[in-house]
Amino acid sequence: MLFDTVIIGPIHSRRLGRSLGVNLLHQTAKICSFNCIYCECGWNFRAESHQPNREEVRAALEAKMKQLIADNQGIDVITFAGNGEPTTHPQFPQIIDDTIELRNKYFPEAKVSVLSNATMVWKPEVREALLKVDNNIQKLDSAFDETVQIINQPCGKYSVEKVIENLALFNGKVIVQTMFLRGEHNGKKIDNTTDTEVNAWIEAVKRINPSEVMLYSLDRVPPVSTLIKVEADELQKIADKLNALGFKTLVTK
Repeated sequence: MLFDTVIIGPIHSRRLGRSLGVNLLHQTAKICSFNCIYCECGWNFRAESHQPNREEVRAALEAKMKQLIADNQGIDVITFAGNGEPTTHPQFPQIIDDTIELRNKYFPEAKVSVLSNATMVWKPEVREALLKVDNNIQKLDSAFDETVQIINQPCGKYSVEKVIENLALFNGKVIVQTMFLRGEHNGKKIDNTTDTEVNAWIEAVKRINPSEVMLYSLDRVPPVSTLIKVEADELQKIADKLNALGFKTLVTK
């Protein structure tokens, strides 16, 4: 499922409410720094496609906001997601500045959210931009490199340890988001709900010290058919362990 426009929706988000989406990536291709086996957009592939620049994003976003106001419709959040990793856009920091300016002008009560896989948080300019948004949501599906390589399939060099260190630099102004699932892929068993996985993940969360942790599982059909959804009651048991440590959690049903 690819998004073929810069502005998406508004749609209802399970975690964020009535969401106006922003897709900074190519509109007929998925190009991401991860190639997750559960991604609703499918596998990475390249095609002849246009990536919107800062001016195009601003114009499209402002036009949509004006239309919503004319139609007497509101939004809860402006969400950066789309066909890949939004923070890879070369003008991401400037686009965030434009978005906040437009939000303040047209929908001052709305939040600005970024759904990211944390592969670009090593860049100071990306971290600085993320510190400006209301919901800086960063992915951490496992505390083990081996598991990340199976589930997320990073494109290029990736180190969980480095990601944890960089997420800790937000000093709490970050939300950790984790996909829990089971199954198998290419002959390898997948289960990041085991005691070993969960205990190591909790230690990573403690080091990052986020403002919130979001736990979720499969909702749409993934590109790998051998994956199994983890039900909400089991996710809640994992969340309860964090709650006992004083962390705010959200389990997406």
